[in-house]
This record gives sequence, structure tokens and C-alpha cells, in this order.
Amino acid sequence: MGMSTGSSGGVNNEINVVPMIDILLVLLIIFMIVNALSRTVIEVNIPPEQTASTAASASIQLVLELKEDGSYAINGQTPFPLTQLDTEIHTLYDNRPAKVIFVKPSGNRSYGDVMEAIDIVKGAGVQIVGFTPIEAN
Repeated sequence: MGMSTGSSGGVNNEINVVPMIDILLVLLIIFMIVNALSRTVIEVNIPPEQTASTAASASIQLVLELKEDGSYAINGQTPFPLTQLDTEIHTLYDNRPAKVIFVKPSGNRSYGDVMEAIDIVKGAGVQIVGFTPIEAN
């Protein structure tokens, strides 16, 4: 606040905005740097474009289905209980070079059931777990 006496002899009240602009510019630079440093990278595996050779290999993909009655099945085959999931996964994946499985839970299965199945699958050596979309009725 500057005080000056002019020809009228009164007090002149003017705000000095230069320091305020300097502070705002410094804050702007700080926020720009913090925003640039806070960005994270999300790794996404995008499947390659499907050709005739990859269409033949698509038939060997495995889908773990979590059925409504509490049982599990791989590619729609004979259902089995959770206690046999580990042995079934080991039987299918021990000799496979690509360890990829898709999980297809039914609508009434809980989050805990799905995570328990994924934990067993990961423990059996499967490296990539994907999810299939929910089918519309």
C-alpha cells in the first residue's frame, strides 16, 4: 500500500500487484512440475491383429468358468470343485510355453471367489490372467 501525498494532500491507496503476480507465477511453475512428475504408466497388452495362423491358435486358449452352482470348468468341460482346480491347472499348463488363461465368472459369484480362483491359477504358474466380457441376456 503506497502512500503519497498529491496536490490534493489526501492519502492515495493503491495495491502493489507486482509481488502477487510473481507469487502466482511461481505457484504455476510448481504445479506444472508436480503434475508432470505425478503421471504414471499403465502397461497394457494389446492382442495382435488376428490372421489365419492366429485363428488356429485361438482354439487352444483356455477359459476358466466359475459356474453359478459353485463349481469350476475349463472350456465348458466337466465341472469340478475348487479343491481340484490346482491339479487341473497343473495338468493343462505344465507343458505349455504360453501360460495365458481367461476367467469367466457367472453373475452370482462373489469377488472373493474370483480372486481365490485367480490366486490358485497364479500359484500354478500361469503368467497372464484375462477376463471375458459378461454376456448380455
